Amino acid sequence: MPASVEPAAAVKTGLKRKRIAVRSSEQYEFEETCRLGAGAFGAVFKARHRATGQIVAVKCHSAADGDLTMVFREARFHEEACCGGANPFAVSFHGVVRDPGTWKRYLVMECMETSLHDLLHQRPRGSPPLPEATVRAAMWQLLTGTKKMHEACIIHRDIKLQNILVGEGQSVVKICDFGLAMSTDERLPYEPAGTLWYQAPEMLLGKPDYDTKVDVWSLGCVMAELVNNGRPLFQGSHDDGQLCAIFDVLGVPDDSTWPWFSSTPFATEVMPELDMQRNNHLRDLFPETKLSTEGFQVLSGLLTCNPNRRLTAAAALNHPWFAKVDDLELPKKKEKLESMLPNRHKRRRLRAVYV
Repeated sequence: MPASVEPAAAVKTGLKRKRIAVRSSEQYEFEETCRLGAGAFGAVFKARHRATGQIVAVKCHSAADGDLTMVFREARFHEEACCGGANPFAVSFHGVVRDPGTWKRYLVMECMETSLHDLLHQRPRGSPPLPEATVRAAMWQLLTGTKKMHEACIIHRDIKLQNILVGEGQSVVKICDFGLAMSTDERLPYEPAGTLWYQAPEMLLGKPDYDTKVDVWSLGCVMAELVNNGRPLFQGSHDDGQLCAIFDVLGVPDDSTWPWFSSTPFATEVMPELDMQRNNHLRDLFPETKLSTEGFQVLSGLLTCNPNRRLTAAAALNHPWFAKVDDLELPKKKEKLESMLPNRHKRRRLRAVYV
């Protein structure tokens, strides 16, 4: 999985300056042996509030030893994305704490131990794809959370399975990690950011004024991955390779589908050297046996190269596919393979998996 790419240069937050209260980390007992996640940003640990016993996640930001701008930037965006607690599909933000001895700052948030990525990839080999009703319920929650986030003028820029956490008995999914988030009223140009396999084509092509639709594209990639049992749809190794992977499936845009595209350096300099097809083969990869007509319409609307024609989160939620949404029931972390296999194959397959 490619790593998240940070913007080339820091920009102003675009939000009204809001004072973030900083409390003492001594209120929490850190469980440093219980690491929930780690990456270029730093690490996330489990902690317990000493007075209430509440279990939380504490993010030790990589910038904590030096420039604190990124710490408070993420704190503001995370707090805004939660919409004052009105966004149930964003991980709750509890504030910033400071170690009185080292002066390091930590972000404190809701603790959810499993990501959607880990949940899918921990399932036994041979597990069937998620039922379409499960995919629909998960996408309804994610689109609802994203809609609220966009209404708060926040673009996440790094939505992917790893940044979607699962909680409350596998019945809710929540967006986390606002380290690369930005405001829609920041000054142009906008720098590319995020994880390559989930980046929208306009970002890969260097469009300086991209908008909330980049998150919608990422959600389309997430939806495809859910239908495909955790397998990413577009897997390039660099920007041009990622564009080729996208166009191999969706076809190369032309002036009738995306007029701006033909003036890009990729179209004028790279494409003449390549043999690229113009037909859209997305339905071939997601036939009726995998995804219903209405479900495919949503997927296709999210994965539209021209952002002007791409669905918004709000428009996607109004699609008939979401007319009836069941409760989300994701598979348990230790789901038994016996319930998934035909009787005549159970003994042989189980031996291969568990022995």
